[in-house]
Amino acid sequence: MKNKDKLFYLLLFVLALAVNVAGINVKFFTDDPALYASIAKNLIYKKDFFELFTYNYDWLDKPHFPFWMAMLSFKVFGISVWAYRLPALVFFLLSAGYTYLFTRKYYDSETAAIAVLILMTAQYIIMSNTDVRAEPYLMALVIGSIYHIACLEERFTFKDLLLAALLTACAIMTKGIFVIVAIYGSLLGQLIFRKKVPGLFSIRFIGLYLLTVLFTLPEFYALYLQFDLHPEKLVFERHNVSGIKWFLWDSQFGRFVNSGPISRNKGSDITFYLHTLLWAFAPWCLLFYYAVYKRFRDIFKRVRLPEYYALSGGLLLLILFSLSGFQLPFYTNTVFPLFAVITAPFCYKQLSNIGLKFRLVSQWVYITLLTLIVFVINFFLKPASYVFFIVDCGAFILLVSLINNRVKEGYKKTFFLSCAAALFANFYLVTVLYPVIATYNGQNAAAAYVNQQQFNQYHIYTARTENNVFQFECKKPIDYLPVEKFKNFSATEKAVFYMSQYSLNYLINNHIPYRVLQSFQNYSQERILPEFINSATRNKVLDKVYLITK
Repeated sequence: MKNKDKLFYLLLFVLALAVNVAGINVKFFTDDPALYASIAKNLIYKKDFFELFTYNYDWLDKPHFPFWMAMLSFKVFGISVWAYRLPALVFFLLSAGYTYLFTRKYYDSETAAIAVLILMTAQYIIMSNTDVRAEPYLMALVIGSIYHIACLEERFTFKDLLLAALLTACAIMTKGIFVIVAIYGSLLGQLIFRKKVPGLFSIRFIGLYLLTVLFTLPEFYALYLQFDLHPEKLVFERHNVSGIKWFLWDSQFGRFVNSGPISRNKGSDITFYLHTLLWAFAPWCLLFYYAVYKRFRDIFKRVRLPEYYALSGGLLLLILFSLSGFQLPFYTNTVFPLFAVITAPFCYKQLSNIGLKFRLVSQWVYITLLTLIVFVINFFLKPASYVFFIVDCGAFILLVSLINNRVKEGYKKTFFLSCAAALFANFYLVTVLYPVIATYNGQNAAAAYVNQQQFNQYHIYTARTENNVFQFECKKPIDYLPVEKFKNFSATEKAVFYMSQYSLNYLINNHIPYRVLQSFQNYSQERILPEFINSATRNKVLDKVYLITK
């Protein structure tokens, strides 16, 4: 790689890092990240490392590892939205590092640099680094496990054995045992295509499996301590719930067939991720599909590939997700590092005439759409300040000019422009659109209101368990009181109740007396509706939330 090229890759890496980190202090505007942050905060309040609670109720839904990381961050930096996101961003950077190491192991340094930039500019990656759930952790843990397993398969070292087992165990303690489909599935595919399947049962890999189980024991202990040791607890509306059984079966296979205690009404759509990736893996999705097609054609023609890990692990987990009863866009982030490895060689290698035209057209479709969407959104959004929009436009124009003037090779120019367009669009989302949405989340304003000194002696309740932005932003523990029980609540206790419009309507319809302390404007949707973006129609999709007392 030429020195001039290294400077461009480094410049884009720095810009991509800045865009991914830019949303670190944006207030929560969706429920799941606020729920996870609240659970981590409750670990601090209760001075408990193993038992997960929300609204002072036992919580059994996700494994512990992300909560432990957020709790440690809160311990060091204090409780805040940026402290919640910080460890996830560290793991995101770790995923970029492992993506580079894995790609560099089987390809050249330029392919590795391209793979890292593909990962750092993929649409849902940047979104997830602001709307943080478990995926930034999973990306690093999955690609890191696969990298060390690949090293272990070639040559035994204790370092690779320990790190492969530790990272795999942490991945299991983040999302459950299904993640081994990507990790061990990648190994299985590599050994099948290299005709080394008996290697799965070699001493080194048997040692890996046993060490992984050993490193996963903290999760089993935590679940046993909170649930199996207490059959009297009421969980999922029933007693005698085993946390270990839930972890091994209900949270995994139960979700797969949509028959566990937590289920979704919608049936599975095997094409869901095929069309979801068109935007979630933008601006690289069409090129990724082309790369998969070319890889399978090479396999069919018995052309030896540099490696089979990325193709095997990435597609196996994607197929599993597609067949699952649970289909959510952010699940795909787990295998985006593998998708980046698959796609990277096709961003610059010599292709057929049809392939070259497809690469050019597919990238320019995204470049055009990503650029236009910023101006369209800004025209209708009419934000209070245009400072970040102007900065974004200025930086984008300078970057495009630099690329056009200094980069001569057509493939590099197209690749760099694709990165620039993705960063342009997402810097706008992170610095302009998301903060606007957050300001219309009434839970933030309601929490700020009850955090005033005059409410220090009050007990705070919420009528729904989905009010987790309010739960996190409040500076004291929040209890859950179903709206149906409000009528019988003792009026002698000093208490404030957070109510959505839906909950308040229940009180009104049932003629239950209450007194409003304050109301706040609220955008209750997690989807960004066109009516909200359009400032002229925004009021049509807004409602109110309330703080009330008896």
